[in-house]
Amino acid sequence: MKEGIHPNYREVCFVDLSNGFKFVTRSTVGTKETIKMDDGRELPLVKLETTSESHPFYTGTQKSVDNLGGRVEKFRNKFAHLKK
Repeated sequence: MKEGIHPNYREVCFVDLSNGFKFVTRSTVGTKETIKMDDGRELPLVKLETTSESHPFYTGTQKSVDNLGGRVEKFRNKFAHLKK
């Protein structure tokens, strides 16, 4: 393999900002922040807004669009009092 053409593939800690869930995996993502792990390792840190631990699809708290009503129904309910 040629030297200097491949990205730096290393262990990285990803943190879910919504619930604090952390997981370590290997990645080439660039980051300037680091985090000290419980086992003493210092790893690059990537902050995520949502992961499988907090996303409604994976947690089972997803709302069905069918149960929320459509746009037409909302419009009709909102202006039902104006109907003559």
